[in-house]
Amino acid sequence: MKKILAAIALSVSATVFAAAGDIMGTITDAQGPHKGVVRYSLKSKTYFVTKKQNGAVMEAEIAPADVTEMDIAEPAGWDQAVANVEKGRAAASINYFAGIVKQYNHLQWDLRAARYLADAYLASGNADKALESCTAVVRADPETAYKGELAPIFWKVLVKLGKKDQLEKLLVKAATSGDRYSSGAALIGRGDLILAGGESADSLRAALVDGYLRVALMYTDGKIAEQLRPEALAKSAQCFEKIGQAGRADQMRGELKRLYPNSPWAKQ
Repeated sequence: MKKILAAIALSVSATVFAAAGDIMGTITDAQGPHKGVVRYSLKSKTYFVTKKQNGAVMEAEIAPADVTEMDIAEPAGWDQAVANVEKGRAAASINYFAGIVKQYNHLQWDLRAARYLADAYLASGNADKALESCTAVVRADPETAYKGELAPIFWKVLVKLGKKDQLEKLLVKAATSGDRYSSGAALIGRGDLILAGGESADSLRAALVDGYLRVALMYTDGKIAEQLRPEALAKSAQCFEKIGQAGRADQMRGELKRLYPNSPWAKQ
């Protein structure tokens, strides 16, 4: 592990520490937690944490391989920007999320911001820009195409653009990744892919059996349920309604509104 712990003389007033725009957080390695101003260096490909200690400014350099935990403070304005996307005002948050992707590079919030940036572009009718924003992340980390928070949005973009062969390969990878969230999200993606070919009675049933309903019935545990079930329940209800099973549709919607009342899917 490369570790530099250097005291920097305070030739400039300590009031410059944690200036506006600095990113605060804690990065933990084998030596323990390092809390202060956090940044990632593209040149050295390492993290730096700067803090005041005993009248001096101390700086720790930490290799990514040595990071055991990272906790970066939420960017200002995050909740409002997310709400804009979820409430149909996506265009208002595009510049915000684009800025977070750059400012928080390798600092936890960049992938989340990329996910909402792609979602915002997609909701604004610009699938090409959504693909561009996803591709930039996937190029740096190929696993994000089939694992994690960005993947399901990336898949929706591929459905929108008709890139079914590429999507099919990614869904297979997600399903076999060993990650429960990714495998569940892949089932929802499978349903979306089936319906992208048309909403016949057969395709609606296939989307239910091979996708949405499996998530609605099987992914009921903790955080995974909160992440996946609202969308699965909503899309199951839509499919049941279209094949003439209004009772099952009402059952799905009732469970959605009862268990996940704050989900955007419950408000559609």
